[in-house]
Amino acid sequence: MSNHSPAQAGAHPVIRRLPPEAVNRIAAGEVIERPASAIKELVENSLDAGARKIDVEIREGGKAGIVVADDGCGMDEENLLLAVERHATSKLAPSTDGDYDLTNIATLGFRGEALPSIGAVARLDISSRAAGARDAYKLSVHGGAIAGPEPTAFGGSGTRIEVRDLFYATPARLKFLKSDQSETGAVADAVRRLAMAHPETAFSLTSNGRKLFSFPAEEAGDAGRLRRLGAVMGRDFEENALGIEAQREGARLHGFAGLPTFNRGLPDKQFLFVNGRPVRDKLIVGALRGAYQDFLARDRHPVVALFLEVEPEIVDVNVHPAKSEVRFRDAALIRGLIVGALRHALAEAGHRAATTTSAFALGRMSPESGSVGGYAPIRPGVRAFAPANPFARAGEPFEPAFEDRPRSFEGVDLPSARAEAPPAAETHTDEFPLGAARAQIHETYIVAQTAEGLVIVDQHAAHERLVYERMKAALGGSGVARQGLLIPEIVELDPDEAERIAIRADEFAELGLVLERFGDGAIVVREIPALLGNPDVRALVKKLAEDLGEIGEGLALKDALEEVCSSMACHGSVRSGRRLSTEEMNALLRQMEATPHSGQCNHGRPTYVALKLADIERLFGRR
Repeated sequence: MSNHSPAQAGAHPVIRRLPPEAVNRIAAGEVIERPASAIKELVENSLDAGARKIDVEIREGGKAGIVVADDGCGMDEENLLLAVERHATSKLAPSTDGDYDLTNIATLGFRGEALPSIGAVARLDISSRAAGARDAYKLSVHGGAIAGPEPTAFGGSGTRIEVRDLFYATPARLKFLKSDQSETGAVADAVRRLAMAHPETAFSLTSNGRKLFSFPAEEAGDAGRLRRLGAVMGRDFEENALGIEAQREGARLHGFAGLPTFNRGLPDKQFLFVNGRPVRDKLIVGALRGAYQDFLARDRHPVVALFLEVEPEIVDVNVHPAKSEVRFRDAALIRGLIVGALRHALAEAGHRAATTTSAFALGRMSPESGSVGGYAPIRPGVRAFAPANPFARAGEPFEPAFEDRPRSFEGVDLPSARAEAPPAAETHTDEFPLGAARAQIHETYIVAQTAEGLVIVDQHAAHERLVYERMKAALGGSGVARQGLLIPEIVELDPDEAERIAIRADEFAELGLVLERFGDGAIVVREIPALLGNPDVRALVKKLAEDLGEIGEGLALKDALEEVCSSMACHGSVRSGRRLSTEEMNALLRQMEATPHSGQCNHGRPTYVALKLADIERLFGRR
């Protein structure tokens, strides 16, 4: 007897219709990856049911037990049975011609797979009472087997879903789950994200009988949303957030973004919500980098929570089975909206600084390791910088003398070797935001007295930002000078990468990089920015291709140019150890007030720290 299968023997393959139990388990593998996935689906169903209070309980990270209870509209006996059928949903309505428009999705959970998928791999019990109904019913689905519905005791309207022994019907899946602690963390993250998106609903999470968090319902509007964000992301964010509001071509962006001085070492506090749905999208990575690139060091990341509202037909929410990703019809429009809104908010911030700055400084000054006057040293993961935005008043330019001259830069009037200090004059502390210079410490730090306290300025960091801003203005005004390559450089790329580069050739030419398509899988570079000297052209082009593929922007070239400007500004600035006269110190303060983003140098270091008199008095126990 032959051991060959029919297909191997040349016969036609046998096509079989899978039983419903197998189909549901396959769907569960796509939708229910871990306990957090199941809870996300159940909570989204509660939100779509109009719930204003959602309580989640888990045991052993959700592997042993999950309970999601809500006060939504509930279900009657007939709808309970339909709810556990695949692709049965209340969230899609037919049009007048009887068709279903899958491009017009206005709910969170629309696929109709969550409950049957969970019931296929776990022990699922659903108890529900429809709003206004006298009776409540219970339905059970254990490993795909349905029992009920039958009458049950249930207080009030709403739904209670209990999931026990997740993946007991597919034990192989259990091997891929992480520790109870890791799974609990994933559940908490999923619930927090949904709580951020829906501040009008109260949320709570309990793990093994211990309440992890409880967020009360907030009133509608920006104030309530900010309170919810503060409860989830920390009250420091609530105190250091800028309001975001912008619209463009039918898309509305609102939310809150942290001041540049309030940042983190990891990009773990960057949230994007699309039509109330928390999503992870690489679009936000490039947008935030572009908006904050002049404000933060390369290894620091902003803290933001952005809410995007668009017409359902211009966003595809059906890209991923777990609905964690979306695809925009016009990604460039959305990215431009995010970058423009953030830059506008940062420009409008004025001289506002993170509240953690003075707390950090006072904590460092404290003779004790604990808090001082109600302040404590800043928590790990958040680095306090000084303000990064322009002041309202202008002053005379600062042109101190220095010995290290930078290389020439066309179009920029760098400080000369000689400086004419402005005539000596009495400067009153209440005339200017940065006050009047009173002393110079260690020939590096300027101490200025303000109407509300004092300011300590790093003279080198401050002047570095001033020179850098002038260089950037020159780049924007006269363009980037080019230098031709004696032998054009040919860079081999994948055909898709070469196409992405070629499409943006005009944009790169404005930055001094002249290139064109060379066959299907190559780019020829003929001119490069003169500022870059003798760069690795191949590496630069390949990095541009990577940027375009990942975030839709060629940031590598801009970063390279800004790095050169940054280095030139650093060498062209007044050095630490240079003694300044009172007139020169005051001139520097006035120029800082007139220069955008003068609160930090281009390396991300603070240029000054402001301390209020009341804080200083508390430091010495005078209050």
